[in-house]
Amino acid sequence: MPYLAKITRTNPTCLLFLVDQSGSMRLPFGRDQRIRKADGVADAINRLLYGFVLKTTSGDYVLDRYFIGVFGYGKRVGSALGGDLAGQGLVPVSQIADKPLRLEKRVKKVSDGAGGLVEAETRFPVWLDPVANSSTTPMCEALREAKKTIESFVTSCPKAFPPIVINITDGAASDGDPRPLADELRQLSTEDGQVLLFNVHISSKELPPIELPSREEGLPDKHARLLYQMSSSLPEQMIQSARSMELSVAEGARGFVFNADLVSVIQFLEIGTQIENQ
Repeated sequence: MPYLAKITRTNPTCLLFLVDQSGSMRLPFGRDQRIRKADGVADAINRLLYGFVLKTTSGDYVLDRYFIGVFGYGKRVGSALGGDLAGQGLVPVSQIADKPLRLEKRVKKVSDGAGGLVEAETRFPVWLDPVANSSTTPMCEALREAKKTIESFVTSCPKAFPPIVINITDGAASDGDPRPLADELRQLSTEDGQVLLFNVHISSKELPPIELPSREEGLPDKHARLLYQMSSSLPEQMIQSARSMELSVAEGARGFVFNADLVSVIQFLEIGTQIENQ
């Protein structure tokens, strides 16, 4: 049964985000009109990167069990990380930890020790700034770049847990039909299984979220149906993980979401139970 490889320092895996940076990402997110789509995506990815840093930290060390990349596609296609990581593709998580673009002051609620909550100022690392500056959406080019990057990784780590690619977009590709390229990307594999391609469709429409559907009927438009068709089926352990997060997931579900909260849905990919301290 595939997708069972342990994730260790000697057998790491990788996670690659593809982020739509077209001008329409300046529009408000459908479920929360106070937030621009580009801002919501950047914040979600920064939180996820920070989460990976925390869960791979052991004492004073960050263990390189993951290689992580963030590619933007808009005016240009390539690394969207800032600061010292600008221009880099897949980066070991220890470098993610060491080289944020900046630390922002944020306020969060913490326990007051007496059953209540108080606001406390904290420092939050930022690696990705929101960008929405293009009249085009070169998704096909982004998938080609992803394929090159993932091909290199699976060649160097043939026994790894299969790479996960997460494409986050609010619309259609402007440079052709992305489905054949998505098929090519999903055909790449390690000894543990094929690459997993998941898609997050962010809409400006105030419609209910659709999370991890098992069929395309009921999806709101042709763009959502196309992204569903591009998405990998979920391995069984991810279905169980999603169900443990109280998501309603049928057998045959695909890694596709529409208009859902980014952080809570992407977190269903949690594969930390397969990490070993090696």
